[in-house]
Amino acid sequence: MKLVAKTDIGNQRTENQDSYRAGRMPGGTVWAVVCDGMGGARGGKLASSMASAGMEEAFRAGITAVRSSADAAAFLRAAINYTNAAVYNKSQTTPAARGMGTTVVCAIVKSNAVQYAHVGDSRIYLFHKKALFQLTKDHSMVQELIEQGTITEEESYSHPQKNLITRALGVAEEVTPDCGEVALSDGDILLLCTDGLSNYVTADEIVDVLEHVPFYQTADALVEKALQAGGLDNITVLLVGVEQPEEEKNG
Repeated sequence: MKLVAKTDIGNQRTENQDSYRAGRMPGGTVWAVVCDGMGGARGGKLASSMASAGMEEAFRAGITAVRSSADAAAFLRAAINYTNAAVYNKSQTTPAARGMGTTVVCAIVKSNAVQYAHVGDSRIYLFHKKALFQLTKDHSMVQELIEQGTITEEESYSHPQKNLITRALGVAEEVTPDCGEVALSDGDILLLCTDGLSNYVTADEIVDVLEHVPFYQTADALVEKALQAGGLDNITVLLVGVEQPEEEKNG
């Protein structure tokens, strides 16, 4: 498994409220998490950093017990709710952080499959055989408008409510993440990102980078695309390159 990531404050923000963590476990399993904080003062930065740290703690403490798809989904839900409680409790006891919250997208990546979960509009994409698939569905106002047929996906890029999310971690006592699983093949790439990328860089542009740029340069290239498009938000990308053991390739 290959890993590369980058976060950038962007061209207009005064603080980077994005956060990410990733790691490898014995046996080759990779875990990854990306968060995009929200809230005035220092709230957004605090929420995202608490969430990514809380998810890392959960992954390191419990991921080795995950044996099946059902285990993975239950683990991801529990980890997100554990982290949600920590962020929510902090917001309730810290006046300056009242109302803070964060998105979260996370994944458990093995050589043959990925289990993932998310809350908010941070995304995970799969790049497979030169095609890009968005695995998560945004918890956002514009996603609801798209599903209602009120606006098109193209119109969502410039919609005035494109930053309004309908679900977030840390804003209530409980949160409901959406979970999923998809099979992986050798050479696939997983991309976890905040909306600082997905709101400003098109799917075709992402494909162009993933198809033509060497893997360990993809994070830099994607962030540069977002900066060239205005860099109006913080930008975070985390990529996992799937490499299968020889016995799986031959089996």
